[in-house]
Amino acid sequence: MELNWIAIVAAGVAAFLLGGLWYAPLLFGRAWQADCGLSDEQLKQGNMVWIFGGALILSVLAAAMFSMFLGPRPELGFAAGAGFSAGLFWVAASLGIFYLFERRPLRLWLINGGYATAMFMLIGAVLSLLG
Repeated sequence: MELNWIAIVAAGVAAFLLGGLWYAPLLFGRAWQADCGLSDEQLKQGNMVWIFGGALILSVLAAAMFSMFLGPRPELGFAAGAGFSAGLFWVAASLGIFYLFERRPLRLWLINGGYATAMFMLIGAVLSLLG
C-alpha cells in the first residue's frame, strides 16, 4: 500500500495541535477538567513527556490508519466527510456507550466526542490536501 508519510505526520501533528487548542482553558479545558474530576494539582503531577509524547504518537498512528482507510490521494470532500463519520459514528458513538454505563456527564461526551469528530475531519483534510 502506498503511504504518504509526510502527509501522515502532518495530519498527526495537526490533530495533536487541535487537541491542545480544544482542551485549552479558552475552549473546553475547564469544563473537561471539571467533568473528569481533575484538580489543577492533579494535572500538574502527570509525566508531561509521557502524556504529550504519547498523544503525539497516537495521533500519528491514527492518521496512518486513516490514511490506509482513505487510500492514496483522496478527494477533499470525501476525506473530510469520512473523517466526520469516523469521528462521530465510530469514536464518539463508542465513547457514548462507555459513558452511559460509567454514568459520565453528557457534556464530557460532547467535549471528547466533538474532539474526535473534529480530529478525524482535520486528519482527512490534511491527508487530502497533502496527498
